[in-house]
Amino acid sequence: MVSWICKVCSYTYNEVKGDLSNNIAPGTAFEDLPDDWICPICGAAKDAFHSVDEAEDHRGAGTTVSDVIVAELERWGVEIVLGMPGTSSLGLVDAVRRSSKLRYLAVRHEANGAMAASAYNKLTGKLAVCLTIAGPGASNLATGLYDAKQDSASVLSLNGQVSFQYAGPGGAQEIDQDAFFKPICVFNNTIYDKTMTVKLVTMALKHATVMGGVSQLSVPNNIQREPLDAEGARHEMCLKDRSIHPEEPLIGTAAELIGASESPVIVAGRGAYSVGEQVAELAEKLKAPIVTTWRAKGMLPDDHPWLLGIHGGVGPPQAISAVARSDLLISLGVGFSDKTAIPWGKRMVQVDIDPLKIGKRPYEVALWGNCGAVLPRLISLVEERKDDGRWEEVAAMKAEWEDTLSKEASVKSSPLWPPYIMDVLSRVLPEDAVISIDVGDNGWWFGRNFRMKGQTFVMSGYLGTMGFGFPGAMAAKLAHPDRPAVCITGDGGFQMAMGDFPTAVKEELPMAVVVMNNRELAMIRQEQAAEGLPNFATGLRNADYASYAEGCGGKGFRVERPEDLERSIRDALESRVPAIVDVNTDPRRFERSGGRKAGNVAND
Repeated sequence: MVSWICKVCSYTYNEVKGDLSNNIAPGTAFEDLPDDWICPICGAAKDAFHSVDEAEDHRGAGTTVSDVIVAELERWGVEIVLGMPGTSSLGLVDAVRRSSKLRYLAVRHEANGAMAASAYNKLTGKLAVCLTIAGPGASNLATGLYDAKQDSASVLSLNGQVSFQYAGPGGAQEIDQDAFFKPICVFNNTIYDKTMTVKLVTMALKHATVMGGVSQLSVPNNIQREPLDAEGARHEMCLKDRSIHPEEPLIGTAAELIGASESPVIVAGRGAYSVGEQVAELAEKLKAPIVTTWRAKGMLPDDHPWLLGIHGGVGPPQAISAVARSDLLISLGVGFSDKTAIPWGKRMVQVDIDPLKIGKRPYEVALWGNCGAVLPRLISLVEERKDDGRWEEVAAMKAEWEDTLSKEASVKSSPLWPPYIMDVLSRVLPEDAVISIDVGDNGWWFGRNFRMKGQTFVMSGYLGTMGFGFPGAMAAKLAHPDRPAVCITGDGGFQMAMGDFPTAVKEELPMAVVVMNNRELAMIRQEQAAEGLPNFATGLRNADYASYAEGCGGKGFRVERPEDLERSIRDALESRVPAIVDVNTDPRRFERSGGRKAGNVAND
């Protein structure tokens, strides 16, 4: 006697027991069942069943476990896979090779691949996949995956694993990947049983997408090539519309509170980045200034009449002053990093889709929902205010800050003064450029002095990891191939990632990489000075980055004089290949910036 399994719902017909629910007597062979007999659970016909023996080894299956995994990635709309092939991932990599829908980029270091995957999701909302080998390949992903975790970016880490892992012999490249990835992931598992492949891949993709984080799946090498017929496997679906609307009376309460305030200020974070026009509409109706978090820089052009700039150490003092003098803050998608420096004790209306972020500051009214869903209703309920001189006040504050930036940018010296570099970049970079910045002094000057005029930018936010700038620019070009991609980085950060510059050349990802080369870890130098410590271990011995670019097949430009900067950047943008602009940069900050304290640029 044999058991038969339904491919659709996994119901098992046991020939010994029969099917009493359909009056099939015990001992009835499957082949003797009536032709119109159907599965008592899901209603599938007889041809949807196969014997237990066939189900166990999937004899005759035309696809492997790896093929099934790739098919599931395709079904979920994945387009980009980044990683490095090796012994324990060859089955998976070969399945990707045979796919017509997936683009595979073999990076020189897995950390760069993971950071690019994180940046890709931040820029597009689409999920990218990291595909590496067991052991060191998987562990090298950690920094980039932690960036995704901290910034709530959706990434799938798909890793090979040694055959029959944890057998205990201490095999080559064998680590406990389930334990290693546990603190990083929202979903973490290993495919031990090939019949669970579709279920686990679906769960991994669903968790990463819905929860905004990293999912990890390890696939032992011996399982990757196993035959697997996934026809009839149950596929989970994912909720695509994640709009959350608060209760209508609560929105009305928020509108009343806003209407009763005299000097409200809008604080816009990354959660409101995609709805800048709605934020501007609310500001215009309330005659209220807007300040943003660091990660929300560029949600509106810097010359927008109601935008004061970034709140915190990297932004204008006028933004801090406006928040301090306000009687109500309207917080939109703000994570309340300590670098944002939103003061305690302010009355607040808070809007956020993440319930864990609601209440990080005391509030009067909290609206749980995404800004794109909440703002239209809130705008319709608040009354339009008369302009009682608020516009002139904000304009004067903006003019004061612009005067400060203009004076800083007027210094034309060699080595080049960072505010001058940012002033030139502000004028030269196209409005549709996608900018990836690194962590360090380069990012500090970008946040303070670069004037956004419609560009999109991406950064390592809460993790604040050096080396993010260049892989972020690779992701920018993958995400938006028809838009200019620009990396603004320091020499310290670029050295961490420069091994993948040849990858950008090989994959034909044209971009301009602006290296602010001050021959040291300038931010660390400033932090040492701020704490009264002597300068130590910050000096760098650098390569000739322009020659390096040429040697890799790209273009290289060396800038020693201020008058050469603009032309070099334009040439890099027009070169149609990856290009490095190596800028001899002044490392000083305090002497010419009014003594503003250095700080880490990680922010909301």
